Amino acid sequence: MLKKERQAYILHKVNLHNRVLSSSLCTEINVSEDTIRRDLQELAEEGKVIKVHGGALSHSFNHVYFSSDGVYSQNHKKTIAQKANALISNGMFILTSGGTTIMELARSLPPQLKATFISGSIPVILEYMQHPNIEVILIGDKISKNSKITIGSEAIAKIKQMNADICFLGTNAIHTEHGITDNDWEVVQLKKAMIESSKMVVCLSIAEKVNSVQPIRVCGLDEIDMLITELPADDPILKPYIDAGVQVA
Repeated sequence: MLKKERQAYILHKVNLHNRVLSSSLCTEINVSEDTIRRDLQELAEEGKVIKVHGGALSHSFNHVYFSSDGVYSQNHKKTIAQKANALISNGMFILTSGGTTIMELARSLPPQLKATFISGSIPVILEYMQHPNIEVILIGDKISKNSKITIGSEAIAKIKQMNADICFLGTNAIHTEHGITDNDWEVVQLKKAMIESSKMVVCLSIAEKVNSVQPIRVCGLDEIDMLITELPADDPILKPYIDAGVQVA
Protein backbone atom coordinates (compact mmCIF):
# COMPACT_ATOMS: atom_id res chain seq x y z
CA MET A 1 0.00 0.00 0.00
CA LEU A 2 1.41 3.39 -1.01
CA LYS A 3 1.82 6.11 1.60
CA LYS A 4 -1.02 8.18 0.14
CA GLU A 5 -3.37 5.17 0.23
CA ARG A 6 -2.19 4.23 3.73
CA GLN A 7 -2.81 7.70 5.12
CA ALA A 8 -6.23 7.87 3.44
CA TYR A 9 -7.09 4.56 5.15
CA ILE A 10 -5.92 5.89 8.52
CA LEU A 11 -7.90 9.11 8.12
CA HIS A 12 -11.03 7.16 7.21
CA LYS A 13 -10.63 4.99 10.32
CA VAL A 14 -10.22 8.07 12.52
CA ASN A 15 -13.36 9.66 11.08
CA LEU A 16 -15.31 6.42 11.44
CA HIS A 17 -14.29 5.44 14.97
CA ASN A 18 -13.17 8.87 16.33
CA ARG A 19 -10.07 7.23 17.78
CA VAL A 20 -7.51 4.78 16.38
CA LEU A 21 -4.75 2.76 18.03
CA SER A 22 -1.33 2.51 16.41
CA SER A 23 -1.11 -1.19 17.28
CA SER A 24 -4.37 -1.95 15.49
CA LEU A 25 -3.34 0.04 12.42
CA CYS A 26 -0.07 -1.91 12.25
CA THR A 27 -2.00 -5.17 12.13
CA GLU A 28 -4.65 -3.97 9.68
CA ILE A 29 -2.22 -2.40 7.20
CA ASN A 30 0.64 -4.84 7.89
CA VAL A 31 3.34 -2.22 8.38
CA SER A 32 5.73 -1.39 11.20
CA GLU A 33 4.93 0.78 14.20
CA ASP A 34 7.52 3.32 13.01
CA THR A 35 5.68 3.67 9.69
CA ILE A 36 2.37 4.28 11.43
CA ARG A 37 4.00 6.75 13.82
CA ARG A 38 5.38 8.73 10.88
CA ASP A 39 2.02 8.65 9.09
CA LEU A 40 0.18 9.90 12.17
CA GLN A 41 2.77 12.63 12.67
CA GLU A 42 2.34 13.83 9.07
CA LEU A 43 -1.46 13.74 9.32
CA ALA A 44 -1.28 15.69 12.59
CA GLU A 45 1.03 18.31 11.06
CA GLU A 46 -1.47 18.70 8.21
CA GLY A 47 -4.22 19.31 10.78
CA LYS A 48 -6.18 16.19 9.83
CA VAL A 49 -5.91 14.27 13.13
CA ILE A 50 -4.82 14.83 16.72
CA LYS A 51 -1.82 12.66 17.55
CA VAL A 52 -1.89 11.19 21.06
CA HIS A 53 0.10 8.53 22.87
CA GLY A 54 -0.62 5.20 21.22
CA GLY A 55 -2.71 6.52 18.34
CA ALA A 56 -4.76 9.46 17.09
CA LEU A 57 -8.08 11.21 17.67
CA SER A 58 -10.62 12.87 15.44
CA HIS A 59 -10.85 16.66 15.71
CA SER A 60 -14.39 16.17 17.01
CA PHE A 61 -12.75 15.43 20.39
CA ASN A 62 -10.68 18.61 20.39
CA HIS A 63 -13.51 20.87 21.51
CA VAL A 64 -16.09 20.68 24.26
CA TYR A 65 -18.71 21.82 21.75
CA PHE A 66 -19.15 19.51 18.77
CA SER A 67 -19.86 21.56 15.66
CA SER A 68 -22.95 20.52 13.74
CA ASP A 69 -20.88 20.96 10.56
CA GLY A 70 -18.44 18.42 9.24
CA VAL A 71 -19.67 15.45 11.30
CA TYR A 72 -18.79 12.21 9.56
CA SER A 73 -21.88 10.61 7.93
CA GLN A 74 -24.07 13.25 9.56
CA ASN A 75 -27.24 12.61 7.52
CA HIS A 76 -27.15 8.94 8.49
CA LYS A 77 -26.71 9.89 12.13
CA LYS A 78 -29.69 12.23 11.92
CA THR A 79 -31.79 9.35 10.56
CA ILE A 80 -30.66 7.17 13.46
CA ALA A 81 -31.52 9.92 15.94
CA GLN A 82 -35.06 10.25 14.58
CA LYS A 83 -35.61 6.49 14.91
CA ALA A 84 -34.27 6.55 18.48
CA ASN A 85 -36.61 9.40 19.37
CA ALA A 86 -39.58 7.15 18.69
CA LEU A 87 -38.59 5.07 21.74
CA ILE A 88 -38.62 8.00 24.17
CA SER A 89 -41.69 8.96 26.20
CA ASN A 90 -42.43 11.56 28.85
CA GLY A 91 -41.24 10.64 32.33
CA MET A 92 -38.46 8.29 31.23
CA PHE A 93 -34.98 8.14 32.78
CA ILE A 94 -32.46 7.73 29.97
CA LEU A 95 -28.73 6.95 30.16
CA THR A 96 -26.57 7.91 27.21
CA SER A 97 -22.91 7.56 26.33
CA GLY A 98 -21.05 10.12 24.23
CA GLY A 99 -20.18 10.57 20.57
CA THR A 100 -21.51 12.35 17.52
CA THR A 101 -24.52 10.06 17.00
CA ILE A 102 -25.66 10.70 20.58
CA MET A 103 -25.14 14.41 19.89
CA GLU A 104 -27.56 14.17 16.96
CA LEU A 105 -30.04 12.44 19.25
CA ALA A 106 -29.71 15.27 21.79
CA ARG A 107 -30.24 17.90 19.09
CA SER A 108 -33.32 16.15 17.71
CA LEU A 109 -35.28 15.77 20.96
CA PRO A 110 -38.74 17.35 20.57
CA PRO A 111 -39.11 20.56 22.61
CA GLN A 112 -42.24 19.31 24.37
CA LEU A 113 -40.49 16.20 25.76
CA LYS A 114 -40.33 15.95 29.56
CA ALA A 115 -37.82 13.29 30.59
CA THR A 116 -34.54 12.91 32.51
CA PHE A 117 -31.27 12.40 30.62
CA ILE A 118 -28.16 11.13 32.38
CA SER A 119 -24.66 11.19 30.89
CA GLY A 120 -21.00 11.71 31.67
CA SER A 121 -20.25 13.18 28.24
CA ILE A 122 -19.56 16.89 28.61
CA PRO A 123 -20.52 17.85 25.01
CA VAL A 124 -23.74 15.81 25.25
CA ILE A 125 -24.65 17.34 28.62
CA LEU A 126 -24.15 20.83 27.19
CA GLU A 127 -26.48 19.93 24.32
CA TYR A 128 -29.12 18.57 26.70
CA MET A 129 -28.95 21.82 28.65
CA GLN A 130 -30.30 23.69 25.61
CA HIS A 131 -33.56 21.71 25.82
CA PRO A 132 -36.43 23.60 27.49
CA ASN A 133 -38.14 20.76 29.36
CA ILE A 134 -35.83 17.84 30.10
CA GLU A 135 -34.00 17.29 33.40
CA VAL A 136 -30.26 16.74 33.08
CA ILE A 137 -28.00 14.73 35.41
CA LEU A 138 -24.21 14.83 35.00
CA ILE A 139 -22.35 11.75 36.19
CA GLY A 140 -19.27 13.21 37.83
CA ASP A 141 -15.70 12.03 38.35
CA LYS A 142 -12.37 12.46 36.61
CA ILE A 143 -12.70 13.75 33.04
CA SER A 144 -10.94 12.08 30.12
CA LYS A 145 -9.45 14.91 28.07
CA ASN A 146 -9.41 12.69 24.99
CA SER A 147 -13.05 11.58 24.98
CA LYS A 148 -14.52 14.52 26.99
CA ILE A 149 -16.36 12.08 29.27
CA THR A 150 -16.23 11.40 33.00
CA ILE A 151 -14.42 8.18 33.85
CA GLY A 152 -13.30 6.29 36.92
CA SER A 153 -14.68 4.31 39.86
CA GLU A 154 -16.93 7.08 41.17
CA ALA A 155 -18.65 7.53 37.80
CA ILE A 156 -19.16 3.77 37.51
CA ALA A 157 -20.53 3.56 41.09
CA LYS A 158 -23.05 6.32 40.34
CA ILE A 159 -24.18 4.63 37.15
CA LYS A 160 -24.71 1.38 39.06
CA GLN A 161 -27.15 3.20 41.37
CA MET A 162 -29.35 4.03 38.37
CA ASN A 163 -32.36 2.10 37.11
CA ALA A 164 -32.76 3.68 33.68
CA ASP A 165 -35.64 2.95 31.32
CA ILE A 166 -33.37 3.07 28.26
CA CYS A 167 -29.64 3.21 27.64
CA PHE A 168 -28.61 4.64 24.28
CA LEU A 169 -25.07 3.56 23.44
CA GLY A 170 -22.99 5.25 20.79
CA THR A 171 -21.45 2.19 19.15
CA ASN A 172 -17.90 1.98 17.85
CA ALA A 173 -18.20 -1.49 16.35
CA ILE A 174 -20.74 -4.33 16.32
CA HIS A 175 -20.33 -7.90 15.07
CA THR A 176 -22.46 -11.03 15.30
CA GLU A 177 -19.63 -13.05 16.82
CA HIS A 178 -17.69 -10.44 18.80
CA GLY A 179 -20.65 -8.34 19.97
CA ILE A 180 -20.12 -4.68 20.85
CA THR A 181 -16.47 -3.61 20.93
CA ASP A 182 -14.56 -0.36 21.46
CA ASN A 183 -10.99 0.94 21.61
CA ASP A 184 -11.01 2.89 24.91
CA TRP A 185 -10.66 0.80 28.07
CA GLU A 186 -12.14 3.38 30.46
CA VAL A 187 -15.11 4.14 28.20
CA VAL A 188 -15.77 0.40 27.90
CA GLN A 189 -16.06 0.15 31.70
CA LEU A 190 -18.64 2.95 31.69
CA LYS A 191 -20.64 1.28 28.94
CA LYS A 192 -20.63 -2.01 30.83
CA ALA A 193 -22.08 -0.27 33.89
CA MET A 194 -24.71 1.51 31.77
CA ILE A 195 -25.84 -1.79 30.27
CA GLU A 196 -26.20 -3.35 33.73
CA SER A 197 -28.21 -0.38 35.00
CA SER A 198 -30.80 -0.17 32.20
CA LYS A 199 -34.04 -2.00 31.45
CA MET A 200 -33.51 -1.62 27.69
CA VAL A 201 -30.20 -1.23 25.82
CA VAL A 202 -30.25 0.38 22.38
CA CYS A 203 -27.11 0.57 20.23
CA LEU A 204 -26.90 3.41 17.73
CA SER A 205 -24.57 2.72 14.82
CA ILE A 206 -24.11 3.84 11.25
CA ALA A 207 -24.15 0.84 8.91
CA GLU A 208 -20.46 1.26 8.12
CA LYS A 209 -19.63 0.10 11.66
CA VAL A 210 -21.83 -3.00 11.40
CA ASN A 211 -19.76 -6.20 11.09
CA SER A 212 -16.63 -4.43 12.35
CA VAL A 213 -14.51 -5.20 15.41
CA GLN A 214 -12.43 -3.11 17.82
CA PRO A 215 -9.91 -4.44 20.37
CA ILE A 216 -11.94 -4.28 23.62
CA ARG A 217 -15.23 -6.12 24.20
CA VAL A 218 -18.15 -4.25 25.75
CA CYS A 219 -20.80 -6.99 25.67
CA GLY A 220 -22.32 -9.77 23.61
CA LEU A 221 -25.38 -9.38 21.41
CA ASP A 222 -27.41 -11.15 24.09
CA GLU A 223 -27.01 -8.07 26.32
CA ILE A 224 -28.53 -5.58 23.88
CA ASP A 225 -32.18 -5.25 22.94
CA MET A 226 -32.11 -3.16 19.78
CA LEU A 227 -29.77 -1.98 17.06
CA ILE A 228 -30.65 1.22 15.21
CA THR A 229 -28.94 2.10 11.94
CA GLU A 230 -29.86 4.35 9.02
CA LEU A 231 -30.80 1.27 6.99
CA PRO A 232 -34.34 -0.10 6.60
CA ALA A 233 -35.01 -2.92 9.05
CA ASP A 234 -35.25 -5.49 6.25
CA ASP A 235 -31.79 -4.72 4.84
CA PRO A 236 -29.85 -8.01 4.35
CA ILE A 237 -26.90 -6.77 6.39
CA LEU A 238 -29.12 -6.72 9.50
CA LYS A 239 -30.61 -10.21 9.12
CA PRO A 240 -27.85 -11.97 11.14
CA TYR A 241 -28.59 -9.63 14.05
CA ILE A 242 -32.31 -10.36 13.85
CA ASP A 243 -31.48 -14.08 13.78
CA ALA A 244 -29.39 -13.53 16.93
CA GLY A 245 -32.44 -12.11 18.71
CA VAL A 246 -31.72 -8.39 18.37
CA GLN A 247 -34.53 -6.04 17.33
CA VAL A 248 -33.49 -3.73 14.52
CA ALA A 249 -34.85 -0.37 13.41
